[in-house]
Amino acid sequence: MDHLDELRDLLARHARPDMSTAIEGVLISKVERPHPPSPAMSGSVMALITQGAKRIALGDRVYEYRAGQYLIASVDLPITGHFTEATPEQPAIGLGLTLHPATIAELLLQAAPGDLPPAGSGAPSGMAVSDAPSELLDAAIRLVRLLDQPRDIAVLAPMIKREILWRLIAGEQGAAVRQLGLADSSLTHVARAVRWIREHYAQAFRVEDVAQRSGMSVSAFYRNFQAVTAMSPIQFQKQIRLQEARLLLATHPNDVSGVGLRVGYDSLSQFSREYRRQFGAPPSQDAVRLRGLTPSAAPALA
Repeated sequence: MDHLDELRDLLARHARPDMSTAIEGVLISKVERPHPPSPAMSGSVMALITQGAKRIALGDRVYEYRAGQYLIASVDLPITGHFTEATPEQPAIGLGLTLHPATIAELLLQAAPGDLPPAGSGAPSGMAVSDAPSELLDAAIRLVRLLDQPRDIAVLAPMIKREILWRLIAGEQGAAVRQLGLADSSLTHVARAVRWIREHYAQAFRVEDVAQRSGMSVSAFYRNFQAVTAMSPIQFQKQIRLQEARLLLATHPNDVSGVGLRVGYDSLSQFSREYRRQFGAPPSQDAVRLRGLTPSAAPALA
């Protein structure tokens, strides 16, 4: 049995409906049928697929990855994603690991000079896909095996997670992961802006003010924000507003105008028009379909 098959079998055995595991920051996804594309926040994660395939849209970029590949999401971004290959006989199975900037920064400080290439000056894309090397798969197997040995989790899981982070830092998508741990990197400045927009999505803002908050010139901020998120700051705000509106409509299906105002739209017609463009149906019609569904605020296993 090769590494990928072994990891797939381990994940399938430990998968739960809510994706949670006994190891902090580790998620297991098992999906038995393709679902329509749905909006979510990516989280800052490494997502590794061992069976099936998934497609994710970020702004005007589309990422596809399948068994034996992993995706890095270095910033918590508004995405639309769905598994494209999943059946009850061969479900889509994946492993997710949350990326913590503090742990990445600690590893970077421990690395010897010359161990890693210098960081680039510009901000890398907030998402990237690569083939998983055998070293990464081997570490992932040892991490998931700990679920069969609960008493070892507290001591060994942090060590193996650090090993996985090191493989990512030194790997093909290492530039994005390394910038996540650098306090003054372009990606960190953009992440600061992303957090501010998410926390204040309902209020209007000037790009110049957000750039100043992020510690960048307007031109550098706009360029780096677009590179990371595949959107302008205003487009990003609209994505967040519409996603929040959809979550609210699931619990307040009869208050379309109130939901529109709550997420920052002064014009009901503009809200309905942009909502329909994003989700394929006007808010009132989509609310009927969403009725009875429980919205989830948890990050997606990108």
